[in-house]
Amino acid sequence: MPRQINRVLDLSLIQKGTHRLWRTLLHLRFRAFQRHRHDRAVIEWVEDKPILVLPQVMNPVLFMTGKFLASVLSPQWVASDAAVLDMGTGSGIGAVFAGRWARRVVAVDLNPAAVRCARINVLLHRLEERVEVRAGDLFAPVQGERFDLVLFNPPYLPGQPRTDFERALWSTDVIERFAAGLSDHLAENGVALVLLSSIADQAEQLEHFRTHGFTIDIVARRNLLAEVLTVYRLCRD
Repeated sequence: MPRQINRVLDLSLIQKGTHRLWRTLLHLRFRAFQRHRHDRAVIEWVEDKPILVLPQVMNPVLFMTGKFLASVLSPQWVASDAAVLDMGTGSGIGAVFAGRWARRVVAVDLNPAAVRCARINVLLHRLEERVEVRAGDLFAPVQGERFDLVLFNPPYLPGQPRTDFERALWSTDVIERFAAGLSDHLAENGVALVLLSSIADQAEQLEHFRTHGFTIDIVARRNLLAEVLTVYRLCRD
């Protein structure tokens, strides 16, 4: 098994509850059988759109989360005059889908491989006039800028990442820091769409946003058997 799978297994063994452990093991079995899609450059198809995924970049289809968040996007969320921030863009799938409608999209990632991958996908979809990919940690690359819509598929497993790839899965403080900085980067009436998983402590994660004055609503939910993914809308009180 890849190192990432072993780390999730180690984490699951110390979590309370047989049901949660069983769901995690089901998820791991799926990922193990799809290892060949993780270790090499592949083209994934999402709603008839090709998305290149380089090694060491979170696969939005294999891990489900990126594909699900992108599927939520529509003109209801992305107005033609909107400025969109795709935080932790990974392959760039969120930026590519938002770029179909938005006036301007900025995609940010700390992983150099993800930045390269997202830039290739922007070119592949001929969106370079509207979508810009920047390297950096959270809001550092967009200081002083505000957005009508912020997308975030955060690392939701607690732990210290050891590689750039693992930053997409494990973190000790990313959600807390994102919650603290979000308000300063939302335009008037701006909202954020944030995806969280049932294999993490969602109550604790959502409390970080409430602490910073956000109202939270459920936008979409998907049951994957191994976990339940939920997209939340965050609005300032």
